[in-house]
Amino acid sequence: MKIRAAIFDVYGTLLEVSAPPKNADVLWAKLFENMLGTPATLSRMEFSRLSSHVIARCHTEAKARGIPWPEINWPGVVMEVIPALARLPARKREDFILRQMQIGRTLQLADHAADCLHRLNENGVILGIASNSQAYTLREVTEALRGTGLNLSIFDPDLCFWSFENGFSKPDPHVSRILTARLEARGIKPAETLMVGDRLDNDIEPARAFGWQAWQITRAAGRAAGAGNWRDLLAWLKSNR
Repeated sequence: MKIRAAIFDVYGTLLEVSAPPKNADVLWAKLFENMLGTPATLSRMEFSRLSSHVIARCHTEAKARGIPWPEINWPGVVMEVIPALARLPARKREDFILRQMQIGRTLQLADHAADCLHRLNENGVILGIASNSQAYTLREVTEALRGTGLNLSIFDPDLCFWSFENGFSKPDPHVSRILTARLEARGIKPAETLMVGDRLDNDIEPARAFGWQAWQITRAAGRAAGAGNWRDLLAWLKSNR
């Protein structure tokens, strides 16, 4: 059946995630010096340990309220672990948090992802996102798309599920349920919708449970139907016009 809408995961799908930069500890120290004017009050490992405790507490509290797949508010976590951030203006706090995340891992747009986005967009396919994310994710996607002739505006805001805006995350079935309802309001059937993601549990299985088509992004070339790298997906799209 013809694809009329395509929904994309971000991390591990649109954006490849790899190891932190080799000078991560140096960058961490400079982040505190440049933005807070003080030496780092804790190491990257200490920050990771303390933030993990805060996240675990937030998850426990949310699950007690009946939210099986909760999403945390990352800025709130960071400010609890680094109280000095409270003295920065909101925009500088956002910059600190973005740079803190960039120190922790390296991101790049996946090979041929832009080619697929271009093709779908040119063919009139409505594009959306379903991402376990934080506010900085939008800035990271924007930066990754720079130079491709694409930007966030190619994704329909009404078909974008950013978990930080909703308080729950994939694989909660409500993610697919919300997007399915919005698609059907436009006359787009589940079978006309394609989910593109890297994880079976978070992306592929929940989408198929609602009758969507799905493509699992893998590093290797496709070895099974509905799975493979971005080049394989592009070839599949061309053969299913």
